[in-house]
Amino acid sequence: MAKEIEQEIAELLIRNHMTVTTAESCTGGLVAGRLINAAGISAAYRQGYITYANEAKHKLLGVKNKTLRKHGAVSRQTAKQMAKGAAAAAKADAAISVTGIAGPDGGTKEKPVGLVYIGCYVQGKVTVKECHFSGSRSEIRQATVESALPRYLIGAFAPTSYHKINKRCTNGGNSGECGRYIFLYRKHAMMREV
Repeated sequence: MAKEIEQEIAELLIRNHMTVTTAESCTGGLVAGRLINAAGISAAYRQGYITYANEAKHKLLGVKNKTLRKHGAVSRQTAKQMAKGAAAAAKADAAISVTGIAGPDGGTKEKPVGLVYIGCYVQGKVTVKECHFSGSRSEIRQATVESALPRYLIGAFAPTSYHKINKRCTNGGNSGECGRYIFLYRKHAMMREV
């Protein structure tokens, strides 16, 4: 029976002696909730942040007011600063950040409902993915969680290039883990990296 992705993440974190935190806006703690489903996660997850308001993003995560004014709360720049700020505040090795527009209101032509940015910080490196989801508010929030966890697994434990993943796996990488990385990379390859 295949493991749930949160269990895979927990085991990889523990095996690599790493800690993780979360910084969430539109998901309101759902990413943290999924991680906490995993047995043994207390060894890697200490705390998380729900920063729905801009003031909270600035106060708790150190997102710059200039960034919020210029780019808005839903932006790749904000997602990046959220991830870095959460890791710094929690003294964690890694962080997942989420900011987006779950709807049904709040969307614009430039930033429609369903636009979500997912940030992944791992030991100093930050990547951000732009995602576009559809459906109800609840469906968009759930889709965000389903994309955030695989994105973290890829960002934390595999190169971001499919060809690099493939090369690593054909040169003695763990076949089970490598197969999982390749599957996840293909599944989420439509998310644009910035």
